[in-house]
Amino acid sequence: MAINNDKAVDISECEFEETVNNGKTVVVDFYAEWCMPCLMIAPVIEELADKIKDVKFVKLNVDDNQELARKYGVSSIPCLIIFKDGKEVDRMIGNQTGEAIEERLASYL
Repeated sequence: MAINNDKAVDISECEFEETVNNGKTVVVDFYAEWCMPCLMIAPVIEELADKIKDVKFVKLNVDDNQELARKYGVSSIPCLIIFKDGKEVDRMIGNQTGEAIEERLASYL
């Protein structure tokens, strides 16, 4: 999968490992299309993906990737999981502001 930081692209379970093990800090937005807070945070994630070039932002639909959501214990959405060198280092659950996400990411850059 090509690293494209212009926007937060949707990935599937088969792309997940390659994406989080790309040597960058990666934010995975676990979401569902029917989830109103997920829809509200989507433009924030898109804006951050455009703004913060040192971080890769991706989205993962929990309805289409249930095993992966279970593997990472995602029971509430939106759930942003931050990966560094392929390992989970942090997570944020619920609707977040861009500033809160940026502040949390600062320590991983």
